[in-house]
Amino acid sequence: MNRPLEGVRVVAVEQYGAGPYGTQLLSELGAEVIKIEAVSMGGDVSRATGPFFLGENDSHFFQTFSRGKKSVTIELKTPEGRAAFDRLVATADAVVNNLRGDQPAKLKIAHDDLKAIKPSIVCGHLSAYGRDNSRKTWPGYDYLMQAEAGFMSLTGEPDGPPIRFGLSMVDFMTGSVFALGVVSAILGARRTGVGCDVDVSLFDVALHQTSYPATWAMNEGYEIERMPRAAHPSIAPSQLVRTADGWAMLMCQTPKFWDAFCAVAERPDLKADPRFADIPTRRANIEALTEALDAVMQTKTTDEWLVLLGGQVPFAPVRGLKEALDNPYVAEVGMRDVVDHPERAGGLHLLACPIKIDGKRAPGLRAPRMGEHNAELLDEGAA
Repeated sequence: MNRPLEGVRVVAVEQYGAGPYGTQLLSELGAEVIKIEAVSMGGDVSRATGPFFLGENDSHFFQTFSRGKKSVTIELKTPEGRAAFDRLVATADAVVNNLRGDQPAKLKIAHDDLKAIKPSIVCGHLSAYGRDNSRKTWPGYDYLMQAEAGFMSLTGEPDGPPIRFGLSMVDFMTGSVFALGVVSAILGARRTGVGCDVDVSLFDVALHQTSYPATWAMNEGYEIERMPRAAHPSIAPSQLVRTADGWAMLMCQTPKFWDAFCAVAERPDLKADPRFADIPTRRANIEALTEALDAVMQTKTTDEWLVLLGGQVPFAPVRGLKEALDNPYVAEVGMRDVVDHPERAGGLHLLACPIKIDGKRAPGLRAPRMGEHNAELLDEGAA
């Protein structure tokens, strides 16, 4: 299939989540991503991240973030390891890392350190707080960013404690932004012959994701509040509703969808009710609206409402994770994949690449064994 990044080589000093997530996107789009792993450190720490393992130095967690990549074992702090690393740099388009902000300087893997080897090399740095400020030595993780950037204060019910997302979305968003920055810099370097440093931090991306509420706060001093039922701060109804057998999300983001909902529900009285005449009045009367919606929605099951509302009114069932993965629609769009793995009879089930090229998703490949590509790669350019 068409893989737009074929011919791009990325050397990755990476481990765990955000960095590997970003480089996996590059790998799935065709880039050759070479993981640098130190045997003395046990390789990428995610190889030992449980609770589910696939033989020695492998885990479900590791396979989730490093499929399709290559692995070489290099001790970067030894003369021999540094020489092998520098040989790879000479053949690469980019060298990337997701180390603490002060580490790239210590390991000499920034552009100023590597440009003598290859002037066009792009050096990508993903860290918790960046490399050029008072927090560059601070370790940091997704949940900390959710706390400090305001996410947790905006999540949950109004009378409950702050809540984090159920998934590490700051890691995933930062990895995605990182991949975009690195690819953009590679394009620029191929045009000019001169590389650069690309810096992306968990904190910066988390703060950037506060988006329009941040604009409201900075310009109008307005802070959005947690709303009952995970409701939208200004549009109603755009919230959780109770059905006969569970929960669903109903989002009448425009007047036409409210009209369509009232028609499908056979409740012209709701449309005629002056308390619900438009979005501002529905928002002002959110408690009464919620009570009225629950009375309507609890007359049918979630799946029955999905049949009635699907395609006409924005509506989605609240699913458990396994139920979400078993959804026939997931199979229809091809978002589940099975990759060959020597420790897993019948293959390992993974999620497929979310990017389609010419209507096709890249076929999945397992993540590498530690040092699997030593023979292939470490002799390149060696005397």
